[in-house]
Amino acid sequence: NAEPATRQRYLSRMLGDPVRAVRTEAARALAGPAEPLLSEAERAPFTRTLAEYVAVQTYNADRPEGRMNLGNLYVQRGDAGGAIAEYRKAAALDPTFVPAYANLADLYRARGADSEAEAVLREGLVRNPRAAVLHHALGLALVRQKQASDGMKALRTATQLAPESGRFAYVYAVALNDAGQTREALQVLAAALKRDPYDRDILSGLAYFTAQAGNRELALGYVRQ
Repeated sequence: NAEPATRQRYLSRMLGDPVRAVRTEAARALAGPAEPLLSEAERAPFTRTLAEYVAVQTYNADRPEGRMNLGNLYVQRGDAGGAIAEYRKAAALDPTFVPAYANLADLYRARGADSEAEAVLREGLVRNPRAAVLHHALGLALVRQKQASDGMKALRTATQLAPESGRFAYVYAVALNDAGQTREALQVLAAALKRDPYDRDILSGLAYFTAQAGNRELALGYVRQ
């Protein structure tokens, strides 16, 4: 997850590693934003090793993971059409493979196509009705489309299905607060804090919403925590 210059500096030397898993993962991580930074001498080993990575994933293309890895690579390199095709193939291979729907919907979201993202998520939920991540993504897609009430229901469902996820609780609480339901938002975050007392998002939400509600002393306590 480092910036492209750091990836180029440290990973390019690994393109010739004798261990295939090392060199192909280095190539995958260099693909996309870091590619223009490669020196002339680094381009040939990068091209060769990235082709090796693609060959490995193609060999595993009878599994949804292989298709998803190819889709992720195409996203990195700006090939949205190729990524969409691979994510679709992953879902077709295994309709219960939740990451295929989540990644495809996220790609549509990044392209500003929220209606397509919503359709993909609903398709995934037909096959995986208890997939919290799909409910969460659907809630965000609906909120972006100004369908706040339905979006709130989906975000709530995600928190109920995955109560251990501080991120889901935080996003749901933000939605509640934005809808003027600050008390309910604080209740959601307080319950989440009991499960994870040092989650940064939960604590920052509690501090901010409590301060908004006028309880400065309690807000400062969350800040210190």
